[in-house]
Formats: sequence, C-alpha cells, structure tokens
Amino acid sequence: ERARSTVVDVVAPVMDVFSRPIATVFDGVDRANRFFSVYAENTQLREQNARLLEWQSAALALAAENLTFRKMLNFVPERGASFAAARVIGDSGGVFVRSVLINAGTAEGIEKGDAVVNGNGLIGRVTEAGSRSGRVLLVSDLNSRIPVVAEKSRVRAILAGDNSPAPKLAFLPPNARLEVGDRIVTSGHGGVFPAGLPVGQISSVADGVIRVQPFADFYRLEYVRIITEFPGEVAGQIVPSSARPSRQR
Repeated sequence: ERARSTVVDVVAPVMDVFSRPIATVFDGVDRANRFFSVYAENTQLREQNARLLEWQSAALALAAENLTFRKMLNFVPERGASFAAARVIGDSGGVFVRSVLINAGTAEGIEKGDAVVNGNGLIGRVTEAGSRSGRVLLVSDLNSRIPVVAEKSRVRAILAGDNSPAPKLAFLPPNARLEVGDRIVTSGHGGVFPAGLPVGQISSVADGVIRVQPFADFYRLEYVRIITEFPGEVAGQIVPSSARPSRQR
C-alpha cells in the first residue's frame, strides 16, 4: 500500500498534465454546443419577434378601424332609413373640385343623389354611381347646394359651397337672426336629403356673409355611410322613400 501510494504520488502530476487537454477538449465541445444552442434560440426568438411585430401592426390597424366604426355609430338614421357603408379610396386632389371616391356603387343599392354621412354629420351627396364605385360631391364644393335650417331659430337657407373650408348660407330671408355657434341641419326640402342631418355650425357673420364650419373633417375621411332610403312626405303624409316617385339617376 505504501509502495502504491508512492508510485501514485509520482505518476499523478504526469496524469494531470495529460488529462488537461482532454478536459479542455470536452470543455470546448460543451461550449461549442452551448454556442450553437444559443444561436439557434436567438434565431427562433428573432422569428417570433418578427411575427409579434406583424401581429402588433395588425392589432393597431384594427384598433384604428374599430375607432372609426365607433365614430360612425354616433349618427343614427331616422326610423325607416336604410344605408350602405363604404370606404373612401381617393379624392379629387384638384383645386376646383371637392369630391372623394368610395368603393361602393349600385350593387350596394347606392344611387345618384344619395346623402353621404359619417359619425360627425353630413359629408355630401353621390354624384356618380358605378357598379362597384361612386363619387361623392362634398358640401364645400362650388357646385354643392343643400337646403338647410338653423336648428334653434328655424331660419331656412341654402348651404352653398365655394371650395373654401367653410361654405356660406345663401337665400336667407330678410332680417334673419343668426349667431356664431348656431347649429345648421338639413331641412329635408325637395326630398333630396332626410331632415335633421347635422351639417355644421356658424363660424362667422361678417359683411352680410354667414359661413358654416362643417362638423365633418374632410381631410380625415376613411369610412362613410350612404343613406339609400329614408321616409319622405307625399301629399302631407310620411311614407317610405320606396313609395315616392323614383329619383332620376
């Protein structure tokens, strides 16, 4: 036993020297395995992060779209009215025309002359109706003429667009008393638009010119609703629009 211990004491340093490269090799292999494992895990995490960013973008887009739809629900058509929804896909972009294009047409029941609204109020009317698309003339356009009435004083007028952000009131009765802040709504005269659609409020009264600031923001139009049917008046009685004489297209 004593001899064996002596021999081991002599041989142990030599064995230790020879064992170190082997241990180093095993340690290197282990580190290499861990490196490739971390690399693979990092690649997987990058892919997962990319997918999560895509889902985040989709969620943000859906949230914005949902908010727009919620705002559209602020406007509730009168009983008996029917409407179609559409998305704004383009605008005129010109100096002399104020109109937008929508991705809905006669296939959705839309006709020329239909009123177009969003959650804030009246936007305009349909001037062209194709099968799957249409053009909406905004209330600010030079060719727009809409019968309106002051909500408080019941003074009637015509809202005339002049390509400015705030159209003006025309054909006012003499001595009409209107003030800044008065709400303007559609009067329903002529059977073109339903009565009571919010249009805007008077923003200025100066030099005999009364201007109305529309409630709708024409620079942020995304989704709109087109009123395709609404109750009207025939011989003093309220009847559905389907019973009225057909509109000219």
